[in-house]
Amino acid sequence: MPTKKIPVAILGATGLVGQRLVHLLADHPWFEIRALAASDNSVGKKYAEVAKWKLPHPIPESARDLIVQPCEPGMDVALVFSALPSDVAGGIEENFAARGYLVSSNASNHRLDADVPLVIPEVNPDHLDLIRVQRARRQSSGAIVCNPNCSTIHLTLALKPLADAFGLRRVIVTTMQAISGAGYPGVASLDILDNVIPFIGGEETKLEIEPLKILGTLQGDRIVNADVKISAACNRVATWDGHLETVSVELIEKPNIDQLRRVMIQFKSEPQTLGLPTAPAHPIVVRDEVDRPQPRSDRDAERGMASVVGRVRPCNVLDYKFVVLGHNTVRGAAGGTVLNAELLVAKRYVGD
Repeated sequence: MPTKKIPVAILGATGLVGQRLVHLLADHPWFEIRALAASDNSVGKKYAEVAKWKLPHPIPESARDLIVQPCEPGMDVALVFSALPSDVAGGIEENFAARGYLVSSNASNHRLDADVPLVIPEVNPDHLDLIRVQRARRQSSGAIVCNPNCSTIHLTLALKPLADAFGLRRVIVTTMQAISGAGYPGVASLDILDNVIPFIGGEETKLEIEPLKILGTLQGDRIVNADVKISAACNRVATWDGHLETVSVELIEKPNIDQLRRVMIQFKSEPQTLGLPTAPAHPIVVRDEVDRPQPRSDRDAERGMASVVGRVRPCNVLDYKFVVLGHNTVRGAAGGTVLNAELLVAKRYVGD
C-alpha cells in the first residue's frame, strides 16, 4: 500500500502491550518504529535496559538501543500507537491528537466518546468516518481511534455474522480471562494460584456496552447503538494468555445449527478483501471437537488474530450457545491497534 514505510511511535512501550507492539511492528511491511516512549523512570535510557521483557522471543535488534522518550508531542512520526495505562492515557492521547498526530489507542479512556471511532476492522470499518467529525469538533488534523476491550473484540467478532444474517436480541456471556490481561506485575500469585477471582474492575460494563457501539450504525455525525441486551460476568483465571468466553444468544430469525455455523465459518470482511498485513485469513475459526477451543491449544490461531469458536449447540434458555476464545494481548490488544492502523493507511487517513 504505502510507497515507503510510515514512521511510528509507541507510547507505553515498556509494558506488556507495548512489548507486543514492539514485536509486531519491528518487521512490519508498512511501519517503521521511529520512537519509543514511556514513564519518566525510563526516559533517557536504552529500551533494552528498561523493558522487563516478557515475550518468548528476544527484543528486536532495531528497538534495543532506541532511547526512551517522554510521552510528549514533538516526535518525527505520522502515527502513534498508545499502549498507555488508563490512569494516564486520556490526557496524553488528547495532547497528541491536538498536535496533529493520529493515535491508534488500546486504552479505554476515549472508547465511548461520541466522536471517537471504536473499531474492529472486520465489524465496523465505516465508523472511521467519525474521524472527520472529530477533527471538525476538536479543530485539529489529528485524531484518536480506539480498539475495544480484549474480551469485547472476540465476543463481537463472533456475534457480527450472526447479527448480520439473523439479527440479535439478547446475549449472555461469561468470561474466563487470562492473567496477562491484568498487565505486569498484575495479579499476585497467592491470589490467583488454585483460585478463580469472580471480579475484574470495570470489565463487565465494558463487555455490556462496547459491543453496542461497535455493532451500531453511523448516522450522520453519530453512532446509533445496536438494540441488543448483553449480560456479562467476568472472571480472572490462572491461564497466561487467552480469554475464554461462554456465550448464549437469542436471535431474531431462527436458523438451524448448520446455517449458524456456516455464517461464522464463511465470515470475511474488508481487512481480508484489502489484504491488510496483520489481518487473519479467517477471522473466525470454528472447531468441531467437543472439548475445543482451549487457551493453550488455540490462542495462537491465525497468529493470534482470530476468534476461535467451538461447542456450537442449542441453548435451552435462549437459542444457541457456544464457546469463543481469543488471544487477549495479540488480537485483543496490540494486534488490534496495528490492524486498525493498517485500515487507516488503506483508507488514506495516514501515509502517502
